[in-house]
Order: sequence, then C-alpha cells, then structure tokens
Amino acid sequence: MFYLQLRNELWKLFGKKRTYIGFAMFLLAQNAIIILLRVTHRTQWITRELEMNGFDPKRYITVLTISTVMVTAMAFTLLPLYTALVGGDMVAKEAEDGTLRMILSRPISRLRLILLKWTAGGVFSVVLVFSLGMFGLLFTSFWYPWGDLFSVPGPLPFGTFDAAEGFRCYVMGHLCMVPKAFTVMTLAFMFSCFNMKPAAATILALSVMFISRVMQDMPFFLDYQSYFITYDMDIWREAFAHKIAWWKIGESFSLLAAYNLSFLIIGATVFQMRDVKS
Repeated sequence: MFYLQLRNELWKLFGKKRTYIGFAMFLLAQNAIIILLRVTHRTQWITRELEMNGFDPKRYITVLTISTVMVTAMAFTLLPLYTALVGGDMVAKEAEDGTLRMILSRPISRLRLILLKWTAGGVFSVVLVFSLGMFGLLFTSFWYPWGDLFSVPGPLPFGTFDAAEGFRCYVMGHLCMVPKAFTVMTLAFMFSCFNMKPAAATILALSVMFISRVMQDMPFFLDYQSYFITYDMDIWREAFAHKIAWWKIGESFSLLAAYNLSFLIIGATVFQMRDVKS
C-alpha cells in the first residue's frame, strides 16, 4: 500500500507544471552559459591557469571541465532554489487548495501522509540533481570535445584528471550533492507543515540557507565554519580532490542525516497538532 500511495504522490507531484520549472531553468541557464563561453572566449582564465602550471590547455578545455564549471555555479544558486520551491509546496499547497481535508478524510494517518510526501520530495531531489549533471554533459558535448578534467571546486586546490578519472569525479560529485538537495527540500518541507503559504515556506528555507552561507563566509567566523549547515552541504566538492577525505564526507553525511531527521520530526509533530479540518 505504501508503494501505491507513493506512486500516486509522485504522479501528483510530477503532474504539476511548476515541478518542471527547475528542469526548464537548468536547460536555459546551461545553454546560455555554454554559448556565452563559446562566443566570448571567456575560458581564457582556465587557459592562463593551466599554462602557468605547465599544462596543455587544449587537453582540458573539454566537456568535463565546462560542465563542472556550470554545475559548481548552479549547485550554489538554482539547485537550492528549486528544491526549496517543491519542498515548500508539498503540504502547504494542499492546505491552501483545500484538498488536504479531503485526503485526511480517508483512513490514513497523518504521519503516513507526511512520510509519503517527504519521500516523494526526496525522489524529486534525486532526479533534479542528476538532471543537472546529465544536461550539463549533453549540451556541453555539442560545443566542446571530450577529454580530461580541470577542476577548481571552491577552496580546494585545482586538480587535473584524465577523462576516465574526471568522469568518475563528476559522477561522485553529483552523488555527494544529493544530500544537499535533500536537506534543502526537507527544511522547506518542515516549514510547509506549519500553517503558512507555500511561498512563505520556500522563502523561510532559502533565508536559513542564505544566512548560514553569509555567516560561513564572513572572516569573523572562519574558525566556526564547520558549525554551519551549508558547510556540510558543500562536501560534494571533496569528490574533486586527488585524495578524497572519506572521513570528512562521512562526517558531513551523518550531520546532514541528523538535520533531515530533525526537520522531519519537527514538521510531522507540528502537522499532527494542526487543525486542518476547520
């Protein structure tokens, strides 16, 4: 029964037009970035960096390099936005439309309903992350050749990888990005369980992320970076290191799992006490 109910939730989720806004914006943004890079030749900074370190730029201006540049930018901007948008919609939109009362008139517990919707939101998060990666490779391949990877993932030193190892890093980076999308979705989902509009739930979740990001990047709090939720969300960048710190990835994943569980418990508790039938 849980599978059948989850299938119905997924059917309902992917039947909404606004669910596809994130996918559409990924398509538009990635194509715009690729065309601008190609037309304006703004890959010169990569060329300079490679030449200064004794590498042949022709080997590294490739599908993997440009795709990684795009993914890095969108992982900090568009990905949190559209996972929060869907998470904030899951419960609050049903309450706003009045369909939540009809659903609860059936013999299903509130906790089961919350778990179903949260699981559906998690499926969406996974699909969105891997769509980001696949779209990047697909559209970049129209303009650039396949080859080795040059990566500068944030605070890590730059890395150069052959094509096979670079593709492994690219896939691993997206696997490690799933918990980030899942956490943002769960945070927005928690706010959605409160008595508020879908837009308010989305804005609150993004506000928490924005405040955490700003405080994490402030020089005054450099010694406390690891205490901010966005620090653990950025752990996917470790996948592009030559020597992956698996202990650090495991630590961040454990903390993100605890965040998700806490947000889910708070949301389920609030929803259990809400009067949605009046």
